[in-house]
Amino acid sequence: MKDQSRKRHIAKTITWRMVGTLDTIFLSWLITGNPLTGLKIGFAEVITKMILYYLHERVWFNINLSEKGIIRESRKRHALKTFTWRGVGTLDTMLLSWLITGNPLTGLKIGLSELLTKMFLYYLHERVWYRTNYGLPNRK
Repeated sequence: MKDQSRKRHIAKTITWRMVGTLDTIFLSWLITGNPLTGLKIGFAEVITKMILYYLHERVWFNINLSEKGIIRESRKRHALKTFTWRGVGTLDTMLLSWLITGNPLTGLKIGLSELLTKMFLYYLHERVWYRTNYGLPNRK
């Protein structure tokens, strides 16, 4: 099951990163007024966020198994994953935005604006993935 779950986590990583990057580009563009800065920040995040997201998925997978190896799913679990991921993701966005713009306040603005949009988008992403069996062949 672990090999299949890795495929699932890689697929979730890629789909989430597509959603997250588009959101970051748009928000960075709105806040800085510069579409090129939005693109720079968005594309810088692609690598860091994919690595961080994959690690986040692996941690949650390993701490959330029952004795029989069945994944326990619930709306509470999805909400908690949303908050933990958003903390990691927001810090990453703030640091990258600060480094790219040279302005810590801009990094803070972009990171804080993502709190609302990304939590909502991430929760929806989790619910969609919960409804698919990809990478979980034994799940009914």
